[in-house]
Amino acid sequence: MELRMLGGRLEVSAIGLGCMSISGAYGPKLSQDEANRLLQTAFDLGVTFFDTAEMYGPFIGEEMVGEGLAPIRDKVVIATKFGFDIDPETGPRIRPGQSTTGFDSRPEHIREVCDASLKRLRTDRIDLFYQHRVDPDVPIEDVAGTVGELVKAGKVKCFGMSEADAATIRRAHAVHPVTALQSEYSLWTRDVEDEILPTLRELNIGFVPFSPLGRGFLTGSLKPDSLPENDWRSKMPRFKGDAAAKNYAMVEAVQALAAKKGCTAGQLALAWVLHQGKDIAPIPGTRKIERLEENAAAAEIELTAEEIAAIENAMPAEEIAGGRYA
Repeated sequence: MELRMLGGRLEVSAIGLGCMSISGAYGPKLSQDEANRLLQTAFDLGVTFFDTAEMYGPFIGEEMVGEGLAPIRDKVVIATKFGFDIDPETGPRIRPGQSTTGFDSRPEHIREVCDASLKRLRTDRIDLFYQHRVDPDVPIEDVAGTVGELVKAGKVKCFGMSEADAATIRRAHAVHPVTALQSEYSLWTRDVEDEILPTLRELNIGFVPFSPLGRGFLTGSLKPDSLPENDWRSKMPRFKGDAAAKNYAMVEAVQALAAKKGCTAGQLALAWVLHQGKDIAPIPGTRKIERLEENAAAAEIELTAEEIAAIENAMPAEEIAGGRYA
């Protein structure tokens, strides 16, 4: 698989693997043996970029990824995240006087998370350490400075951010270089194109899109209102009612283009993301080996300018119905 450079500092496979679903985000948690097979198969397909977080599980995801990648640790790039105060039983918790539930990017907490993540991942360094979400109660300069100290200590290789705005990215980057920003980006989520992507390119920061397949919707396999109530996507406006029906009609248009191209709608949607720039490395997640193989094959799809225009005409950004979150 093609390799891409993030921020001039970190070389990764063009397509990575988002590992949130391993610990049970989209159905039951995988067994460790199942996770090991998934991770090894990804590597065999050319994937060298694996994304997890302490929040996944919580904590279980890092443990599973750490065990699964241990035999090939020095041949892969592992990204994980800090930024929440997590109760292992109830999830994010709020501190007295805190303005936003669950966030915690205080320097002392970042250092604690780093050491805990290193143990769970069975490694001596974190290749890419993201702030999972911007903490409004902690100056971003303090966050960047703390990660910079961890870089100097050899515990972290690169600093990343997630879902941050352009001004915050600039402030962080002025203190310690930001290697990559991770945010949602796909055919039906394109708001980063106006300000975020130009800022990243000005500062030479790589971009790592999560949910490049629209949490599965862009594959065409999820019919409107087909999700069970215990699937957290069923609460998202884009997956419900009239909005879902309108969006699915556009997915069907993408499916028709994919049929002409000889690939699946998911592969075409993923190829579209890959063609938005060589500084972009999406991380589609899956818990199924057949989907993993399908996603990896998307890296081989070449699109002409006319095909890219046709895809965008089939799913115009301004016509997507419903918000990303409730």
